[in-house]
Amino acid sequence: MTVALDTSGWLARFLDGPTHAVTLEAMRTDPDWCASALVLTETLMLLERLGDDPERTAAVRRAVRDDWERVHVVPVDQQCLDRAAELGRTQPLRTVDAVHLAAADRLPRPVTYVTFDPAQIPVALALGFEVPSPGTG
Repeated sequence: MTVALDTSGWLARFLDGPTHAVTLEAMRTDPDWCASALVLTETLMLLERLGDDPERTAAVRRAVRDDWERVHVVPVDQQCLDRAAELGRTQPLRTVDAVHLAAADRLPRPVTYVTFDPAQIPVALALGFEVPSPGTG
């Protein structure tokens, strides 16, 4: 089993809320964590918009960067972008979501895909990924 995380899944690792426990449990089940190269960039951008406590934001940013060293990064290369284009032509996805899913689709199965994006969930399931949710833990 491989755990692939999109930005919502990766960010949930560091923020309180119902998705936090789901993400931690998925990551606890397998030490092989993977994400597209885009996840770190998106996460760092979103962190600045999530709160008004600069010290807390800085601490989370440090934790994100420290933990990123443990992630197997799937490159966003031409192969990934071509697969994203295929997914985007056939599924109602934003480009960024198609890139995350295309990156995960390169991984050996079985894959647990951690996302909390409602547009990605049905596509991830159609690709054969297990998708944990707050209701399924």
